[in-house]
Amino acid sequence: MADGDTRIQKDRRARILDAGLDVFAAEGFRGATLDGIASAAGLSKPNLLYYFAGKDAVYTALLDQLLDTWLDPLRALDPGGVPLDEMLGYVRRKLVLARDFPRESRLFAGEILRGAPVMGAALAGDLRRLVDDRAGVIGGWMEAGRLAQSDPHHLIFSIWALTQHYADFDVQVRAVLGDNRDPWAEAEREVERHFKRVLAA
Repeated sequence: MADGDTRIQKDRRARILDAGLDVFAAEGFRGATLDGIASAAGLSKPNLLYYFAGKDAVYTALLDQLLDTWLDPLRALDPGGVPLDEMLGYVRRKLVLARDFPRESRLFAGEILRGAPVMGAALAGDLRRLVDDRAGVIGGWMEAGRLAQSDPHHLIFSIWALTQHYADFDVQVRAVLGDNRDPWAEAEREVERHFKRVLAA
């Protein structure tokens, strides 16, 4: 977004990105079209192209915004905190992120399934450095006997998998549980209970 953009231009960019998030999350990258994004944004295709050069530009802008949001829960893990509390807090933050940002979760999953053509460098760079750092902290807690022993990297992967499942497979979860159950309220209890057992020294 250019610094000189007017409020109307900024609003339109935001509308296009929000519409793009809807379309990419629902249709995937290959199924999404510029016409579909423009229609969802309430704009003509030429109007959209004034702000973004094409579908790839909308997609890349969305992923650029997403990575920081996705890393924040792990960044918040405090090396000076109580290990079990810190880990359960991380699990809760990841679950809240999945609950509150399901479109973003599906966009991220879709990018990974495509082989991360846009985010590959960031995954091998910023993400890897952060995970390595926090895995070192978790490993230190394990060595000190403050958490149960496991591989810290794979522990982090399991937290990602279990929390994001509720966003990425929402339709399946709701189909299995039925209309009278709240998957998110139940997930909060069950996921925390699971990791408490896994992590307790």
